[in-house]
Amino acid sequence: MNAIALYWIAFIAIFIIVYGIDLYVTSHRQRTISVKSSLTWTAVWISVATAFGASLYFLFPQNPESTVRTGPVMMTKFISGYLTEYSLSVDNLFVFILIFSMMGIHPKNQPKLLKLGILISVVLRILFILVGMELVERFHWIIYIFGVVLIWTAYKMAFSKEDENVNPKSNILYKGASRLFPIDPDIHSPHFFTQINGKIHLTNIFLALLVIGSTDILFAVDSIPAIIGVIKEGINNVLTLSEENFLAISSNVFALMGLISLFFALKGIMGMFRYLKTGVSFILLFIGMKMLLSSVHSVGEFFAHHSWVSLAVIIGTLIISILLSMLISERKESDKLQEAVQKLKEEMEESKPKHVGKFMH
Repeated sequence: MNAIALYWIAFIAIFIIVYGIDLYVTSHRQRTISVKSSLTWTAVWISVATAFGASLYFLFPQNPESTVRTGPVMMTKFISGYLTEYSLSVDNLFVFILIFSMMGIHPKNQPKLLKLGILISVVLRILFILVGMELVERFHWIIYIFGVVLIWTAYKMAFSKEDENVNPKSNILYKGASRLFPIDPDIHSPHFFTQINGKIHLTNIFLALLVIGSTDILFAVDSIPAIIGVIKEGINNVLTLSEENFLAISSNVFALMGLISLFFALKGIMGMFRYLKTGVSFILLFIGMKMLLSSVHSVGEFFAHHSWVSLAVIIGTLIISILLSMLISERKESDKLQEAVQKLKEEMEESKPKHVGKFMH
């Protein structure tokens, strides 16, 4: 059995164990998980991912076809991909929090939606990665399109408001489902479907799941060019396609591990991440520019032999983003966020009586 097969087995085993523990910890607590406990578990899962990346450096064998050391490249690309995707995943959690707040999801129903949302993200990202990596392998020019997509995503992330992208009232799936089926007036029902007077009704949490699923698709579309840019750019003929696929999938899925624990901490430490979106947009811009400049031989060669530069840029950007979030007053940003959420909730409440009454009639 070759090294990549062994690492696939180890990765799948770790994912099952980590996700199982995360589910058990968040599902079998009598009280709400504290910020301290959530951060402790989050630190454990980050340590597991870091240790997995370090093992690539020390244990992954050298590719005989390459003159560049395989282990350090594998580790650097894994950690770079993990940090990039973890940052995007944290931003994804912020969107989940906004959706829960806008739609009035009861705290007891939030873990169920969170778990399903993360599972949907895992499936979508694996599928998109496999398709994207195969396309780039067959048609190298697609990497330039991905570069343009990343630069546009960076611009959109930096200058668009979060609530503009997650307003349930403008979501196609939400509007379609609510027009086709009657809605249960009990917004805190723990079930996805209920039966009233012999008719199947959709519940508020099912509509929330539709909104979460559609945002998962958008996040997957945004994140796949990023991970492909990290894994593909600057290392032609250093790694095999199977090794690149392994790095893209494992770093992406590791970034989703432990998000259930982190979710319970985010509400208490959101101030530490207020400028994370700005930092992530810069990282996406950096990766996109690298992809566009990969046609320049000197640029490709530089990053092939100095892949640590990309990792340093990613780590440095994330550190600066968190430091700025901690140092700069958060009152103005917090007030704006609360006002936006309150406005959307009021709009939904105003439209809900007419809508529900229409179907109940």
